[in-house]
Amino acid sequence: MSYVIGIDVGGTFTDAVASRDDGTMISTKTPSTPPNYADGVVQVLEDLAERAGLGMRELLADTSYVAHGTTSTLNALVIGDVGKVGWLTTVGHRDSIYIMNVAGRYAGSSPEQVQDILATRKPAPLVPKRRAKEVVERVDYKGSVVVPLDEDEARQAIRELLDEDVEAIAVSLLWSFRNSAHERRLRELIHEQAPDMYVTLSSELSPRMREFSRNATTIMSTQVGPTLARYLEPLTDRLRDKGLRGPLLIMQGTGGTLAASEAPKTAIQTVGSVLTGGVTGASRLAEQLGHGNVICTDVGGTTFLVGLIVNGEPLQTTTTVINQHTIDVPMLKVQAIGSGGGAIAWIDAGGNLRIGPRSAQAVPGPACYDQGGTEPTVTDADLVLGILNPDNFLGGRKKLNLARAREAIGKYVATPLGMSVEDAAAAIFAVQNAQTSDLVRKVVVESGEDPRAFVAYAFGGAGPVHCFAYGAELGVQSTVVPLGPSAAAFSAYGLASSNVAVVKEVSKPSTFPVPAEEVTKTFEELEDEARTALEQQGVELVDILLRREADVRYTMQLAELPTPVPSGTVTDDDLKKVLADFEARYHRTFGEGTGFGAAGFQFITYRVHATGVLPSKVTLPAADAADGRTVADALTGHRPVLLDPARGFEKTPIYDYVRLAPGHRISGPAIVEVPTTTVTISRKDTAEIDGFGNLVLHHNTEECS
Repeated sequence: MSYVIGIDVGGTFTDAVASRDDGTMISTKTPSTPPNYADGVVQVLEDLAERAGLGMRELLADTSYVAHGTTSTLNALVIGDVGKVGWLTTVGHRDSIYIMNVAGRYAGSSPEQVQDILATRKPAPLVPKRRAKEVVERVDYKGSVVVPLDEDEARQAIRELLDEDVEAIAVSLLWSFRNSAHERRLRELIHEQAPDMYVTLSSELSPRMREFSRNATTIMSTQVGPTLARYLEPLTDRLRDKGLRGPLLIMQGTGGTLAASEAPKTAIQTVGSVLTGGVTGASRLAEQLGHGNVICTDVGGTTFLVGLIVNGEPLQTTTTVINQHTIDVPMLKVQAIGSGGGAIAWIDAGGNLRIGPRSAQAVPGPACYDQGGTEPTVTDADLVLGILNPDNFLGGRKKLNLARAREAIGKYVATPLGMSVEDAAAAIFAVQNAQTSDLVRKVVVESGEDPRAFVAYAFGGAGPVHCFAYGAELGVQSTVVPLGPSAAAFSAYGLASSNVAVVKEVSKPSTFPVPAEEVTKTFEELEDEARTALEQQGVELVDILLRREADVRYTMQLAELPTPVPSGTVTDDDLKKVLADFEARYHRTFGEGTGFGAAGFQFITYRVHATGVLPSKVTLPAADAADGRTVADALTGHRPVLLDPARGFEKTPIYDYVRLAPGHRISGPAIVEVPTTTVTISRKDTAEIDGFGNLVLHHNTEECS
């Protein structure tokens, strides 16, 4: 038999799922091990092997591949732990990354932050000016060479960068996406003087128009490429030494994987890789359950993540913002706030209770972990409210210290606010539920969707604890808590069920009508590039799936929307249908009547999503039948639990999930204890176990309205 393994490395826990080709699936989670996350990967594999009744070498030797979501690139960018990078650009255009299109003062900020003009600041420059060098060259918007590359001056600029002891060089020239010859020649000149230098070309990484975002994308990818390589290369060797024969695959923000040997070349695309695993897993589960519209919510130890699946497809975005820099990275559209189980509760200068974004993470962890953490967290509040069982956290593998939780909440929240520890814990619980509900509503509504047309999925260690609140608040009819063998390692399940994926794109701005033959030619060239890139992964594929889209906008406007384009030879009628689809999407996103077709239309960027289908198909197996067991057999007792501040602590039935089976129904209030999480059922809800072992909450939306 053969396994497929998914590993999700978070700031607090490292989760893993192993799926066997006979449908058997096992999962586990262990604390993450910052700053050396590779140790946590090995630890979780050892635990996984033990649960499979195997030695680690035996498990890895029988593993087809390991799919890994890494935080190394995102963490490096967020905290500024990046490599010493040099940058080469067209003469006269060096200051683009310092001017930042003016948007650098507020990119990625909330509306409230944007309005506080005096508090807005530009971020630190991506590269100091002494390491930003200009070269004489010029290509025009059509791709014609206006000024040839001055190679002697370029060699001198490269020499000056090498004298600065840079470990990597980014090359991003004006209009290089129309003609990459000068960028490719600069790479040759760099390697003449430094054969092993890590080099990134904007024409290969991000061949899109808009100078600043292309420059920022290229520089930031160059900053973390060597860092990612330094993480992956020894990890790959370490897993090989422990018996892994299959490839190590790295999750991308697009929801697909790349070979570990190829991932550092496009390092920026791994940003958000652990954010997308849950959405990918939800997409696979939605196929099995027949859900077309899903709100994906993941409450981990550090963050609360929200993504959407609409009409069976995860929503994607073509840009994202990191440290106030806009970068061109196609990825699944996932929004996050620092509101996980480890989010710290604190009182601001105005005496208001706040939750996050700071997190206790795995080290030292929440106060109740008794590992040196002293500040109160959401997990501490959940423990004080009776939701969590101090003797049965992570299936009893970790004991929680109630006294430490009470002490932390008392010192930092209860005493400053003049309330009891219990009331302070209830306040933390309420604020956490309110801000998670706000983010979910924001994501759904700003995407032009009605939450009542969706089913919510709740995963992550703390997601099942809080989903009853934001699920009912949204007005969704039901919330699915994926349990069974994936349980709180659901994002790892998403990684294991992912295929290999690459995205190829190029900007060719043109005003409609665009010659259909030119559109066909552009897409065929991108598809050839995509197939070649998949072949370079060195992974066995059973099929290659291609999907086309074009970024379309009203003439001279900025609101471009990715719009599907049919495969094969594109006709004029096809392009008219693309425009009609664009207008429908525009109205759905921005509101009826907001479009302006009289302005005309422009095609800006052409894009191909290529999926390499892996031989192993990971799906959730059906759960075991009840075999005479009843819900009463799963009842383990009662304890005081506070779910509704208006009602206070109530004697609440506690159920053991392991003893539940498909068809069993539970009325709230109730607590279901799972080996890797805890599910809360409010008084207004009922719950049932479906055929895959998932717990489905049915919300009484009339009472909640």
